[in-house]
This record gives sequence, structure tokens and C-alpha cells, in this order.
Amino acid sequence: MSADSTAARPATPDTLIEQCLSGDQAAWDVIVRQNWRKVFNVAYKFVGRHDEAEDLTQDIFLKIFKALKTFDRRANFQTWIISISRNLCIDHYRSVRKERQTIAREVDTGDLQPASTERSPHALAEHQDLRAMLRQALEALPVTLRTAVVLRDLQELSYQEIAERLNLPEGTVKSRINRGRIELAHQLKRLQDKQPVQPRRRGGARRSGVTE
Repeated sequence: MSADSTAARPATPDTLIEQCLSGDQAAWDVIVRQNWRKVFNVAYKFVGRHDEAEDLTQDIFLKIFKALKTFDRRANFQTWIISISRNLCIDHYRSVRKERQTIAREVDTGDLQPASTERSPHALAEHQDLRAMLRQALEALPVTLRTAVVLRDLQELSYQEIAERLNLPEGTVKSRINRGRIELAHQLKRLQDKQPVQPRRRGGARRSGVTE
């Protein structure tokens, strides 16, 4: 067998792993290239959006790289990679679900709507303060995320209507709305943390039946 044919033979997973652990970037590039599509397909099944799947795939490969030294060489390398991919996707799903639940508790998009005139003057003042804070938080968002959130949560357009108006795929619209809501919650929390503690208005407390 010639030296050329030997050099052309694909490296085994064990060889690539050893080379990676020795700091060979080219070997890692080969591993990524050989397994990218498989990992991406797992991620896409979980998130259903191309851009999020790509981001998640990059996170998965970072986790794989860090865990290379723990791989049991008696196991199948591709099976191990898929197992890590699925576990990380499950963790991602749980994290996103928990964050959305937090947003649902902390951000009431109804507070962005005009306040009812039937409320007491004290309640109206508090509502106006909250609306101002929410609008300030909205202004801090990137314009692409702010536009998506406003069209969905204030103007109450459907995903399809927003996609047509912005000339974007519906998946991109959903992604922007989700990211916008998350960032809005973060901005709102920062603004709330900066607010000085206001003394309770005794008159307002008595009128609303709240005890000190």
C-alpha cells in the first residue's frame, strides 16, 4: 500500500479524539464537519427554528469538546454525541419554558394598554408609572425585537400578519418575539431595581382597605 493511500484513509474517531486532546484544531474541525448535520437535526426537532437550531448546535459542540476527555473509547462515538445533544436540548427546553413562565409573571402586556378611568387616583398614578417604565424598557430593546413585540403584544397581530408586514419567515418572527419578551423582562427588572422605595400613602391604603 502506498503512502498516498495511507494518508487518504479517514482517521478513526479514537485518532481524532487523541489529536483533539493534543490541541489539534484540524482534528476538531473534522469531528464537527462529520457530525454537524446529525446534531443540527436533533436541535431542530426541539426548537423548530433554523436560527435557534444553529445556535443550539454550536452550544452542543462546545459541550462535546469540553467532554471529550470523558468519552469511554469502548462506546460508539456518534451515539455518545447524539446522547449529549439530546440531553442538552432537553435542558434548553426546560430553561426556555422556565424563563417564559417568569416573563408571564413579571410582564403583563395589558399594562401597556391605556389605563381605565374607573380606578382611584392613587391606582391610576401607579399604573401610569408602570406604563412609563414598560415603555422605557421597550425603548431599550433593539429595534428588530421591539417592533416584533409591539406588533404582537400591543397591536395583537397574528404571527402570519407580522411575517407578511416585515417580509420575514414566520419562524423568524416567533424567534424575535420570544427574544424580545425575554429582553423586555430583563430591562424591566433592571428599571425596577433602580426605583427608590416609596413610602406607603396612608390615605390610599385606607381607601383600598389595605392594613399597615
